[in-house]
Amino acid sequence: MTARIAADPEALAPEPRVAFISDDAIDILAFAVQSLEEGRGAALITLVEIRGGAARRLGAQMVVRDDGLYCGFVSGGCTEAAVAAEAMIALAKGMDRHLLLGEGSPFFDIVLPCGGGITLAIHVLVDAAVLRQALAALDRRMPVGLLYHPGKRALCLREGEAASGWDGEWFVRAYRAKPRIVVAGTPLEVGAVARVAVAAGYETVALEGGQVPSPGDLDADTAVALLFHDVDRELPVLTAALASDAFYVGALGSRRTHAKRCGALLACGQAESVLARVRAPIGIFDKARDARALAISVVADIAHARTRLETAFNPNSHR
Repeated sequence: MTARIAADPEALAPEPRVAFISDDAIDILAFAVQSLEEGRGAALITLVEIRGGAARRLGAQMVVRDDGLYCGFVSGGCTEAAVAAEAMIALAKGMDRHLLLGEGSPFFDIVLPCGGGITLAIHVLVDAAVLRQALAALDRRMPVGLLYHPGKRALCLREGEAASGWDGEWFVRAYRAKPRIVVAGTPLEVGAVARVAVAAGYETVALEGGQVPSPGDLDADTAVALLFHDVDRELPVLTAALASDAFYVGALGSRRTHAKRCGALLACGQAESVLARVRAPIGIFDKARDARALAISVVADIAHARTRLETAFNPNSHR
């Protein structure tokens, strides 16, 4: 009996491989749009159910192309290649499907380290129109949601804030604008914080001397870090930040300095309740004596505040 070997390597299914490493939702959607515009088939994979523990939040996503390139994470990195292989099968058949991994899954050889189980929805994308609309809204820093109906194999856009999860027969994947850090103060500290923030993937705006943003420039996805050594110099920016929807407002200085700051704010007519919004001393640990330590402390504190905000907004997003 003679075994038949494919003469043409192109006849063999391509192996999944990473296009780039990122878990940023906007990067993942942009990769899907780019792939479709290049004429490639692409599938959007969404984590729609968690059983027990999981490495990623409900709504975590990947995009897989028909040539095997993929990006994003739906687990801790241990299952993504296998998920991409399943998505390529869905693309070849042109059919959406659900995939169970871990607890309750028929794939006994794919074990999640957390010991739980997840369900993934694999949606074969038809066109990029809805994804473009979502990206355009996020570019305007407007929150949106993508709604997926497995039975209808439909994907549509919902504007406004939402929580990721099931809404009847639709799964809602909520998106927010990329978190932004606005930093102002002395050049040494501002430069150090800006560098760490950029390295951590935050959109970063360093205010120059005397520059004061309007409250409308500081949205609910913006953090404000004030690194002045003079309370009087920081007051204009601090006042604008307190009048805004910024999710974090932090200011440099000792507790004695903060008491002086609060007195100055009260003298300017600020309500006592508003003062509680100011994180001071800024950072996750006190008495950072050099710019690099301060930068790590400040950016980590902002990341912690952002995580608390996301958990409060999506209380059932992970376990």
